Amino acid sequence: MMPAVYGLFVFLHVVSAVIAIGPLFLLLPIIRRLRGADSQAEEAYLTVIRVTIRGVMHAGHALVITGVLLLILGPWPWHASWVILTMIVLLLSAVYLSRGFTQVLRKFHELGTNKNDIIHRLSRTTWTYIGLMLIILWLMVQKPMIW
Repeated sequence: MMPAVYGLFVFLHVVSAVIAIGPLFLLLPIIRRLRGADSQAEEAYLTVIRVTIRGVMHAGHALVITGVLLLILGPWPWHASWVILTMIVLLLSAVYLSRGFTQVLRKFHELGTNKNDIIHRLSRTTWTYIGLMLIILWLMVQKPMIW
């Protein structure tokens, strides 16, 4: 029974990792299209970005929950270097996701803001978050013992 439960959590963990990273790549062309969009298309693109970020956020929650369950049920200790580093980068990415996207998207309609600067920040934020998630993915797959 236990190997089947563990296997289910591994599957859910991998699926949540895919959902937490994959949609971010779809944001890149949408952000690029924001540059020349009229106000109606602009709102549609911003809605897609918000929904995508919300989905990524919820997939991140599932990723954390299944990761904790895998640590509890699995053979790895909490003090393993890859576990600690994963948690640190995960906390950084959570803070970055909430600050990076939410604050940038709020500023989009403020008076006196340069939309091209906001779009550039949104693109840079997306790439930075993708980078953080890929570091986490590397730590989870390779499980490097650094100390």
